[in-house]
Amino acid sequence: MLTVLGFAMIATFLVLIMLKKMSPIAALVLIPALFCVAVGQGAQLGDYVIEGVGKLAPTAAMLMFAIVYFGVMIDVGLFDPIVRGILRFCKADPVRVVVGTAVLAAIVSLDGDGSTTFMITVSAMYPLYKRLKMSLVVMTGVAAMANGVMNTLPWGGPTARAATALKLDAADIFVPMIPALGVGLLFVFALAYVLGRRERKRIGYLTLDEVLVPEADAVLVTAGGGSTGKAGDRKATAGSGDAAGAGEGDGFQGLDPKRATLRPKLYWFNAGLTVALLAAMILELLPIPVLFLLGAALALTVNYPKMAEQKERIAAHADNVLNVAGMVFAAAVFTGVLTGTGMVKHMADWLVGAIPAGMGPHMALVTGVLSIPLTYFMSNDGFYFGILPVLAEAGAAHGVSSLEIARASLVGQVLHMSSPLVPAVYVLVGMAKVEFGDHTRFTVKWAALASLVVLVAGILIGII
Repeated sequence: MLTVLGFAMIATFLVLIMLKKMSPIAALVLIPALFCVAVGQGAQLGDYVIEGVGKLAPTAAMLMFAIVYFGVMIDVGLFDPIVRGILRFCKADPVRVVVGTAVLAAIVSLDGDGSTTFMITVSAMYPLYKRLKMSLVVMTGVAAMANGVMNTLPWGGPTARAATALKLDAADIFVPMIPALGVGLLFVFALAYVLGRRERKRIGYLTLDEVLVPEADAVLVTAGGGSTGKAGDRKATAGSGDAAGAGEGDGFQGLDPKRATLRPKLYWFNAGLTVALLAAMILELLPIPVLFLLGAALALTVNYPKMAEQKERIAAHADNVLNVAGMVFAAAVFTGVLTGTGMVKHMADWLVGAIPAGMGPHMALVTGVLSIPLTYFMSNDGFYFGILPVLAEAGAAHGVSSLEIARASLVGQVLHMSSPLVPAVYVLVGMAKVEFGDHTRFTVKWAALASLVVLVAGILIGII
């Protein structure tokens, strides 16, 4: 019964948000509460929610202060050179814009934090998508998939969890996976190219060439401080106003080189602070929430010493902070009920028990296939610490190496980064002003395909 109700709860949640019958926050809270009562454990709802909130509170704190920190870094112009380079590459061609989105997301993902990746990527690309009237779900989908592939880095989380759960060396899991993950990343870039061509066709190439290119050049004028093209000359004046502020009406300042928040004299301080912060995260010198709390306080104090300026910067990012933190705590209700009632355990046991005995020698393949839906419907902790050891034990009985099981378990991460249980995805859709249901409908099919590409590449290479 718990198995059926668990799947029913997840299905109900996904259907309602994709049909836009409920907001994600309301669905994350009300649906698990109703199912908790349905299984006869309504009296324990409070305990389950408090336990879920307790587990996700550090994540919520990390996201809150990470948004403030990287918001300030964007305000002061730390990422402007990278964004200018991407925008120069993109120009006003939708194909280049979508590919540039994938490349930027992949590069920024090297820090191992999805929230950081999405904040920087959306802040850079959102104004350009708006000016070219491109689909924002293409931006969120491509960014999520690129980050999903890169999320398998040893310091990104899943690899470390797999290594810990199976008592293996993270390097032994990850290093042989690099070629397969490389194939997966190339697939994402190729998909970005195809989606970009589709966007170019939808917008209309002639319209783009004759109307939108000058406006996009105006954005580049503000980004680079000048333009050599005639179109750029025609729009140079507008560039400091209309185009430069293309994102301002939507909550973004874009790359206006004259924005009041810039701190060019403190560029190297901010760069050094960010490098030190990322290094401390990788070395685990302090818990990540503490590092971002300290980093945000230091960044605000040094860049904006006046109290009024600090309040203004915090207020500028308050919407994103509130939306994301609210979503995380709402997700705590969902995960708390799913775990506390025992639904997750029963669902996992049913899935493992449903594997035919003849598939024993192919448990690595089974693990790879199961990782795609399971890491979408479950947290990484639940999958890697609850399900993976069972799969590894079943594989060991048929002579399948735990290393192969561990590697196969990583392929579902491309889809996992769009899971409603991943806090970072709410940063992505929130900043991009995209409905979560729209993002889900668009992304799930492509992300699942990308995960299968990684799995097939791993099999062909011989590491799975």
